[in-house]
Amino acid sequence: MLDVVLHNIRSRSSVRRFQPKSIPRDLQLQIIEAARWAPSAGNLQPWHFYVVTTADRRRCLAQAALNQDFVAAAPVCIVVCAEPERSAKHYRERGRRLYCLQDTAAATQNILLAAAAAGLGSCWVGAFDEKRVADCLGLPPGMVPVALVPLGYPEQEPVSRTKRREIKEIATFL
Repeated sequence: MLDVVLHNIRSRSSVRRFQPKSIPRDLQLQIIEAARWAPSAGNLQPWHFYVVTTADRRRCLAQAALNQDFVAAAPVCIVVCAEPERSAKHYRERGRRLYCLQDTAAATQNILLAAAAAGLGSCWVGAFDEKRVADCLGLPPGMVPVALVPLGYPEQEPVSRTKRREIKEIATFL
């Protein structure tokens, strides 16, 4: 089982070119289900997922993402948002500043891995203007966009990244 998980992790890569083919709603729901099961501090689940399928809103998101046009080209873009006050109620400032971001990052990783397992391409986009994204979606106060994840069927087979630092460079066993 671990081999399957490691294979998915190693073979996942960022995709920025998508086929103009829609993603079935049940598959979108399965990907959100994967995000929902991410770990979170105190199991507070301080997140909300906006599943954007309309072309005009995806174009707005692409503009907010510093004109990264592939965001608009994907048939779906999931906007992962944090709810800092949900974490702050239990963990005060550390929840507001850190835990809600860690939690949404874990949910974003689950989205990426679930998408790859389903044969979809995806890309974690962090370069964007938060206020413009909030305006595109009409986010309520206190909802903070953390990541945009465009999803779609890849235009071509994704190329796996093979270059990684050696374990001895990144890990210390005590």
